[in-house]
Amino acid sequence: MCKPFIRNHQYNVIKKQAGIMQNALRTIADPKVLESVRFGTESKIVEMFPDVTDVRKQMLEEISTLKTTEDFQKYLREFEPYLLEFPQVTAKQIQQLFPKNKKLKIPDLSAIDNRYLTYLSWSDISTNKMFLVYQLNGQFIGVEGKYTPTNKKGFCFLCNRHEELSFFSAISKKRPANSSPDYYKAVGNYLCLDSHECNKNITDIASLEKFIDTVIR
Repeated sequence: MCKPFIRNHQYNVIKKQAGIMQNALRTIADPKVLESVRFGTESKIVEMFPDVTDVRKQMLEEISTLKTTEDFQKYLREFEPYLLEFPQVTAKQIQQLFPKNKKLKIPDLSAIDNRYLTYLSWSDISTNKMFLVYQLNGQFIGVEGKYTPTNKKGFCFLCNRHEELSFFSAISKKRPANSSPDYYKAVGNYLCLDSHECNKNITDIASLEKFIDTVIR
């Protein structure tokens, strides 16, 4: 039985390193340089899983032996049974995360493949609001904010890829001592307009968790 151990963003790292290795095989003739690339890609993958068993480590290290497109495709497919799914969240749980939104429009959760999800996000065009759900320390966190499409490409602060962006701005729950009743602080950044693409590209959760922490604390 395959026990999952790879989160979506980690699988994206594996895919990215596989792409780097494939490109090196097509463009680099120097054996020493190729060997260096092989070592680098293998190291970046293995270092994400310091506590894996020897069997799983050997599976990850196989990237340094791959040569053909078919080899790389097979390598990536072999990890699919080991993907950790984004925790199941129900429509009722989502509604509880956003209690002030009585008419909250929730996406079709049954149509989402949770294996390839680091965070759940959707937009309500009628209100220009974006909603984000993430599990932090075993608890679901909901972040709501205004979004404004930029109608241009740039680098997303979550996945660091060049994609169509929107500006997402949420109100921080943190209030300074003795602040006035009217005080509020908006926390904003540019992220992918299409969260599906962002989830396909994200390789590090540090920026996501930092943003959420800034908003909720």
